[in-house]
Amino acid sequence: MNRRPKPLYKNLHNILFLYIIIFILLSQACLAQNTAPVANPDPTRYAKDIENFKVWDMKNSFPEQALLFAGSSSSVMWMSHDAFPQYPVINRGFGGSHISDVLYYINDVIIKYKPAAIVFYCGDNDIAGKKSPVQVFNDYLSFVKTIRDNLGETPIIYIPIKPSVARWEMWQEMEKTNTLIKNYAEKTPNLYYVDTATPMLGQDGKPNPALLLEDGLHLNAEGYKLWNSILAPMLEKVIH
Repeated sequence: MNRRPKPLYKNLHNILFLYIIIFILLSQACLAQNTAPVANPDPTRYAKDIENFKVWDMKNSFPEQALLFAGSSSSVMWMSHDAFPQYPVINRGFGGSHISDVLYYINDVIIKYKPAAIVFYCGDNDIAGKKSPVQVFNDYLSFVKTIRDNLGETPIIYIPIKPSVARWEMWQEMEKTNTLIKNYAEKTPNLYYVDTATPMLGQDGKPNPALLLEDGLHLNAEGYKLWNSILAPMLEKVIH
């Protein structure tokens, strides 16, 4: 006996269902590819910088219970001693660093000094290095955990990733990172987020070039003057 052919609509339904399954699988594959963590750069590229810190410490005493600045080049170029003469200050930033680099050398650049508070600027180079906001945020959480495990409830003040002309096309990802850290800090004791980023935007919503060097990336004296004025009240609050 000959079987009756299946109605056309059933065959079309099966084909459509197959296309939907293929689309879902491809979407998941693309999503997995886009969210896969980016490999950290080799931290040993900073071995000389860290060695210089050690040599300096052997030749000079460092203050106890200091205000410690750490992170990437925006920390390095910050004239922190001059900006906050009322506090003993240590600056252990090293330019171009990711949070992963600071974590690798955290004993040498932060923990050994047992600071009264930490001012941390990092994440800018992470996003420029194609890391996702979630990956940068997770690295920040690892940073916080390491500090808590070794220095207890030492206040950590996060300076958000700055908007800049040179990296303006990355601002959306940077802003997402800032928001993740801000939301976490707001509900976690002894974590602070000081919004130095929003005031750097002009009325047009873009970075104010008057606050940046000619490279369009790093702050000039006016930029740091702005940061200092915003950070100062927070320091008065957390340092006793």
